[in-house]
Amino acid sequence: MVPSEAERIPVYFMPGMAASPTIFNNIHLPGQTFDTHWLEWFVPERGMDLRQYAARMCEKVRHPNPVLIGVSFGGILVQEMGRLLNARKVIIVSSVKRTSELPRRMLFARYTRVHKLLPTGLVNNVELLSKYAFGESVGKRLDLYEQYLSVRDKYYIDWCIDQIVNWTQEDPLPELVHIHGAKDTVFPMQYIKDCISVKNGTHTMIIHRYKWFNERLPAIILEDRSSI
Repeated sequence: MVPSEAERIPVYFMPGMAASPTIFNNIHLPGQTFDTHWLEWFVPERGMDLRQYAARMCEKVRHPNPVLIGVSFGGILVQEMGRLLNARKVIIVSSVKRTSELPRRMLFARYTRVHKLLPTGLVNNVELLSKYAFGESVGKRLDLYEQYLSVRDKYYIDWCIDQIVNWTQEDPLPELVHIHGAKDTVFPMQYIKDCISVKNGTHTMIIHRYKWFNERLPAIILEDRSSI
């Protein structure tokens, strides 16, 4: 007998900056236990800050007590959403949970505003956009990565970069779960504390290491750390 939607745990996935929820194509949670949903980015209104954006995104969550899973900047967003929703659990992947975990170049940009000089007007250059979104040069995998990029709006990209650089948080959400790749170059492991480390995991491990997530996410959500 298949459990009803009300009996299953609602899990909402939020992709990283500019990325399509298709990055979760290979993530499969057992349907008898979990009810999976994907969230998508929208271009923010002028003057909208991250908390206002999070409140708008919360309107797309149709279930009480959801699990929120966010990747990279999506991980920052779901933390802000978690402050507004009575979330069962917030899980961040390839992201940060404190200001001190931001790489020094981003903290430097906060004070110098050098990020304002980035050539974000070239958002239709997939190679460049992939560098912003995934933190790596995609090279021969350009066609593969192009399918994962869904938002190519200069204002949106500028807004995202500014929100990341200026994000301030000293005290993470209670019971937050942080999953991080040991070889993440966007948010280097040397600045990350208190996380589940993925050996050889990169910033795009949600795509390339999906088997790791499929094997462990159910236990992480259900808090059975012995299976991780």
